[in-house]
Formats: sequence, C-alpha cells, structure tokens
Amino acid sequence: MTDRPTGAADFPAARSLGLFGAVNARDLGGYRTADGLVLRAGVALRSDGLDRLTDEDLGRLAGLGLRRIVDLRSPDEVREAGPDRTAAGMTLHHLPVFAVDFDIRATLRAALAERDPAGQRALLGDGRAGAMMTGLYRWFVTDSIAREQFGRVLRLLAEPGASPLLFHCSAGKDRTGWVAAVLLTALGVDRETVFTDYLLTNERSAAVVRTVLESLRARGATSDPELLLPVFRAERHYLEAAFEEVSAGWPDFGTFWADGLGLDGGVLAGLRANLLESGPPPDLAPRAGATAARTAAEPALGAGPPEV
Repeated sequence: MTDRPTGAADFPAARSLGLFGAVNARDLGGYRTADGLVLRAGVALRSDGLDRLTDEDLGRLAGLGLRRIVDLRSPDEVREAGPDRTAAGMTLHHLPVFAVDFDIRATLRAALAERDPAGQRALLGDGRAGAMMTGLYRWFVTDSIAREQFGRVLRLLAEPGASPLLFHCSAGKDRTGWVAAVLLTALGVDRETVFTDYLLTNERSAAVVRTVLESLRARGATSDPELLLPVFRAERHYLEAAFEEVSAGWPDFGTFWADGLGLDGGVLAGLRANLLESGPPPDLAPRAGATAARTAAEPALGAGPPEV
C-alpha cells in the first residue's frame, strides 16, 4: 500500500502511523485547504480501535507525543473488544456514539449467531446491508446526541495544547470517518479530497476485512460472507448520505456548524491554530436569518448517550 501525496510537497497526506494493532491508523496531515494552507503532520490522527496495540505500537504513539485519545465506541464495544491501550502522558476521552434502537453491530451479531443462510440473505441481501449503512450515516446528522458527541471531539481538537490528538471508533471507518469529513470540510479541504480520505480505509483495512470474513465462513457463522461486505467497507454513497442530510436540514455548512454541532467561530479559530499553517479563516458564517455563530460562550453539553 502506498501513501497518497495529495497534500504538501514535504510530507505525504494520509501517512500511515505504521501500527501493527491498528492498521487503519493514519495522519490527517498533508491535506491542502482552499486557501492554500496545509494540515500539519502529527497533530490530528484518525484510527481504528486501539485495544490491540502492541508495546511497539505504544512506543510509536508516544514518540509522536500523543496527548489525547478520543474513543467513540459504545460501552458494549469497549467491554467486548477491550479498552484502549495507552501510555503515560496520554489522556483518554470516552465519547460514545451509538443508538440503542439502531445498533447495526447487534443486529449482525444476532444474525450470525443464528447461522441461518436464508435469514441472513433476507436481512442483508439485495442492497439491504448498504441501506442500513446509509441510514446510519444519515443518523449521524439527524440525531441531536450524536451531533453533540461529534461536536465535542471538534472542541477537544480546538483546545490550546490539545494536539497531537487521535480519535477512533472500532474500524476507524464510520464514526471516525464522519468526524474527519466534518473537520476537513470546516478547514476548507475540497469535497473530493474529503472523499479520498474516507475511502482510503478500504486500502488500509482490506487484509483485515478479508481475514474476518474468511474466519466467519470457516466457523460456520455464514456461508456467504459477501453479504457482510457492505458493512465492512467504506462506500462513497454512505458519506454522501450524511452530507445530503446536512444540506436537507441546514441552508449551508456554516449553519450546520453553528446550529447543528453547536460550534462557534472560536472553535474554528482554535482548529486552524492547532492544525494549519497560519492564515485567515474561511467564511463559515451562517446565512442571514440563521442563528448567529455562538461567539460569546459555548453552549452547555449534555451527558451524552445513555450507556447500555
């Protein structure tokens, strides 16, 4: 696999962190914004779960000076896979994003446990698995608690001294992918580059996905592992669905930033100061008539999703 030099000339964009236990871990540094600035290397990192990190992996992260880790997994995911492995000097923030009544993971687990080929085809076949994923991405935008949690990640990234910060979920694809997409969009990275970063998961995680699917077949959990592929892959139309919901609910991205995520110009300024070369901020102001960006104070955050 090769890194894609789509950002600055001095270091490649989407550089892999080279972690044995988190193959989808990569640096958002190197992407260029519309105003000609470049995301700094080693300050905003995205990843799959950190529960399988080796001691060498931890040494690599410590060498990067990693300060904060944001875990977006549900409490059930943490219990089943295990907590993140961390080293001294790393602060862990658990900001779970999940829906009790819309849990694709639990649905798949039940379907695999039944080992019923006909039932699995009825659940996942003929595009139904992809439709579940599209629904999940729309939920990222329509659910107020999910938006709140995503906003909290961005606030953490904007705090002085917050970086380097790494955010992740289980596969580093869906929740992580949406955080990265919103972050890059807010910083002024063009939409096609946002999609390129999102879809890079398919390259980085291909071997792991093949191994998991073959293991499910070998254990007799499914006779047709291809039915599960839409859940394991990043697909362009999944991310498009999330952006469609933004456009359906808010007149522009600036209004979504302010009214949807509850973020203000101060958060954007903090992100630019932490993550970009110096330069003037882009115009993310909402259109006239929308609620103004909250520059005086950040709104109070709720307690987050209920644990199960």
